[in-house]
Parts: sequence; C-alpha cells; structure tokens
Amino acid sequence: MTHADTPAHEPAANAAEVARFAEQVLDEVGRAVVGKRDALSLVLAGILAKGHVLLEDFPGLGKTLAARSFAGALGLDFSRAQFTPDLLPADLTGSYVYDQRRAEFDFRPGPVFAGLLLADEINRTPPKTQAALLEAMQEGQVTVEGQTHRLPSPFHVLATANPVEYEGTYPLPEAQLDRFLLRVGFGYPTAGEEYDVLRRRLDRRREEVDLTRVTDAAGLAAVQAAVERVVVDESVARYCVELVAATRSHADVLTGASPRGSLGLVLTARAWAAIRGRDYVVPEDVKVVARAVLAHRITVKPELWMTQASGARVVDAVLSSVETPRTLEHR
Repeated sequence: MTHADTPAHEPAANAAEVARFAEQVLDEVGRAVVGKRDALSLVLAGILAKGHVLLEDFPGLGKTLAARSFAGALGLDFSRAQFTPDLLPADLTGSYVYDQRRAEFDFRPGPVFAGLLLADEINRTPPKTQAALLEAMQEGQVTVEGQTHRLPSPFHVLATANPVEYEGTYPLPEAQLDRFLLRVGFGYPTAGEEYDVLRRRLDRRREEVDLTRVTDAAGLAAVQAAVERVVVDESVARYCVELVAATRSHADVLTGASPRGSLGLVLTARAWAAIRGRDYVVPEDVKVVARAVLAHRITVKPELWMTQASGARVVDAVLSSVETPRTLEHR
C-alpha cells in the first residue's frame, strides 16, 4: 500500500469539518479494505479520541491492511512489529549500541517510535514484552537503561489478535486489555464484497493500493483538538456511568468494566458524534460504540465460559435494562 504526497488537510475548526475529514479518510481506507465501513468508522473514532485499538478477528480479514491504510491516509509514520514468542522488549523499544568511533553509547529507536504502530498478533509474545508496549500506550514514552524517551505525538497502536490457534499464545492481561480504548472485529465479507475484492485486485494488476494522504500528524492533532470541543450533556455522561455500573452487577459477570470504561464511552461517543457532523453527543452515539468500548473490559464467570455468555452479551443486556436519558434533542 502506498500513498500520494498531497497537501495536508486543513485543521478542523468544528464538527462539520471533522465530518468531512472523516469522510475523506474513510473513503481512502475503503479503497483498500472493502465493505467494512462501520468497523472502519469505529477504528477512526478510536484514533480521533486519542486511543489505541485492538483488532480481533480471524486471519485474512484485512486487519493488517486496515492499519497500513489508516497510517497512509492519516500521513503518520508507520511501523510494524511482528509479535513472536522470542520477541524481547528491546526489539520493540530499541536499545543502546556502543559506537566505537566516538567511544559512547547511542540509542537506536525500535519500531515503537512511529506515529502508528501495528502490533501484529500481540498475544503471541510473552508478558514482559507486552509490558513494554503497555508503558508506551499509557505514558507515551519508553524507558531503556533507566533513560526515558518520548514517543511521537500523535502516537497510536493498532494491535491484531486472532481468536483461534490459542496454542503458544499469551492472553493479554486485563490491565493491558483495559488500555485499548476499543476492540473491533471486521467479520467475514458478504459474497458481493468478496467478489469486489477480487475484481479490484484483477483490475489494478498489482498487490499495492495507492492511497492519497488526507492529512499529516499536525493535521490529525488539530482534528483531535476539535473533537475535544464536542459537548457532552450531564445526562449523557451519567448514562455512561450507569451503563458501566450495570456491567459490574450483572449475574454473569466476575469483574465488570472499570471507571476507564466510563471514560472510554464518553470519549469514543464524542468522536463518533463528530464523525457524524454534530458538536454534541446523544445517547445513540453511546449505544453505537458501547460494545466496542466495554465488551473486552468484562470478565465472565469461569463456570459460564462454555455457555453463550460473553462480554458482548452483557453489554447488550445492560443497554436494554438501563433507561435511556431524554436529551435536549429528544425533548
């Protein structure tokens, strides 16, 4: 996947401009990833909310392609780290190398020093390396040999995980799962979408898809700043808190979503509202993003793991049971 070098997108001043910006980005990414507009919109909402996204789905459904395409359309420096059982923290963060000519150690940055890092098959590396990524995701920095190095800004991690082939994997601890703002799956394409993938590949006669750069790192930061100005009514914020609290008391749940889940709901709903061209959040925005924000933060009771119980089903249940507030738009 390549992209053309075009002028950066102008900083967005309001939600309408954010919506136009989002439409351009999704149109470009959609040229490479066919027929997954809703899932791609969620990923973009996670990025505009300054978060990290876990792409969990079966192999071959476009997770890696989506990450590369977002990096190209957003004009971010891109790097990929293939997570394997023998991957060391230094392979991710970088290390100090002795320069004999100058008789001193130089820091050689690892792949984490990028605007967008693709952490491919993140559950195939040991916890020690996962912990190194955790600091980068949470603090925007890495510590090597006692020295702290700041990462580029904006900095986003799009991690992939396959929900099959668990042999030889290291399940992500709840603390690290909680650091992902969203967990998104693409699902299998329809027959028509799959044919469209084949047709496009045959027509262009090569593997790469040329994407146009819509913005750059500074432009993305400006859009993210515009999203920060989207208004969240008190009733909507309290609705988010009630939804998260309801996950903790659900009969199927061992541990419910943390307060980070409430914050994630508000931040992602705010980004979703901006993508839809509004400068305020309505309860429907919260409902759209609730599964992606909360399901991976919920642990179902062990005795129910062989049943249909899941984090997603718990989220659906609390959405049905918690009363939806009447915002100004609905009064």
